[in-house]
Amino acid sequence: MYWDERIETMPREQMRALQSENLRSAVRRVYENVKSYRAKMDAIGLKPEDIRSIDDLPKLPFTTKTDLRDAYPYGMICVPMEDVVRIHASSGTTGKQTVVAYTKNDVDLWSNVMARSLVMTGTTKNDIVHVSYGYGLFTGGLGAHYGAELVGATTIPVSTGNTKRQIQIMQDFGSTILMCTPSYALYLAESAEEAGVIGDLKLRVGIFGAEPWTEEMRRQIEERLHISAHDIYGLSEVIGPGVSCECEAKNGLHVAEDHFVPEIINPDTGEVLGEGVKGELVFSCITKEAMTLLRYRTRDISSLNYQTCSCGRTSVRMTKPSGRVDDMLIIRGVNVFPSQIESVLMGITEASPYFMLVVDRVDNLDRLEVQVEMRPEFFSDEVRVIESITNRIRREIESTLGISAAVTLVEPKSIQRSEGKAVRVIDKRKLY
Repeated sequence: MYWDERIETMPREQMRALQSENLRSAVRRVYENVKSYRAKMDAIGLKPEDIRSIDDLPKLPFTTKTDLRDAYPYGMICVPMEDVVRIHASSGTTGKQTVVAYTKNDVDLWSNVMARSLVMTGTTKNDIVHVSYGYGLFTGGLGAHYGAELVGATTIPVSTGNTKRQIQIMQDFGSTILMCTPSYALYLAESAEEAGVIGDLKLRVGIFGAEPWTEEMRRQIEERLHISAHDIYGLSEVIGPGVSCECEAKNGLHVAEDHFVPEIINPDTGEVLGEGVKGELVFSCITKEAMTLLRYRTRDISSLNYQTCSCGRTSVRMTKPSGRVDDMLIIRGVNVFPSQIESVLMGITEASPYFMLVVDRVDNLDRLEVQVEMRPEFFSDEVRVIESITNRIRREIESTLGISAAVTLVEPKSIQRSEGKAVRVIDKRKLY
């Protein structure tokens, strides 16, 4: 059963004992069945019996996306192929696809943690869940689908694309829960407003993930769609969505830590960091059978909070990821994340939520241009108006980032909308 109060409110020491038991089994499983894990452990003289408790987790080597690509397609699988009932894979846009596998028990586990996540947001069997994550090799759609069905909710497998049809379905079918990327939620809100049907929608909760999003974006989504917006987190490599999710308190995402053990490390040194310190998020999948990834480096930036939540759950909470280590731009020696720009623009009345960062190198110096799409009601070709808004945005960005940026205001609808993960950076330096 997805709801188990013993797990949701388990004291910390009991949780650590459960994690220790599952970790010992997981280490034996990978050592005996995955050549790359055995080679890494042998190289540092580490045997499965050396891992006695969860306190020994830092002794284990890290796993990276490169390890998965090097093992393509099935080299990381811990069970016979006859026990594998599902294969998912990444898009492979930056190299070989990363392949992930599931046993029947893994699929049940995935459904369970997704259902647990939906219940955290207030979803019940009386809801109609509009799943607008992509189906197919991408894990989002099917993960959300199975979780919603396990809760007993009516589930609509809309998938992505055809925004007009999405809105029509929400109107006609009475969708109450929306699941998609936060950037697509804003696009749906914009489209529904333009069609004059925003008041016809019955949505009350949104569960959004697959990309970082700010508190400012949350407020805008909630105001425009008249919903309560919750963050959900997951990676295909770990299991898919459902690794963690926000409850009604929206004060961090509760990790399903009976299955996924989080750590925060210094991304440069690998040192484990303390509670509340920001760094790179690392996960160990201690109950998965087909692909038991240990100390997988997610590249996402977060921190951990082990205090009991106001909702009563005792599970560790991770902060909303503020970006990815590999999304970070270094411009004139300063670390810049797209989410910082988003926070600034969400506070500018005349600016829409759509922007693009263009980084170039001019005379051996990095140059950052922020292209900002204007709201239709504020768009003007008056030079004085344009200069006033441009200068205000420029000052706010410089105050936030500590570096100057060129700001270009662009016409409404001129920045491409995304039905999946938003693309917000063009780094021309990589072309040189």
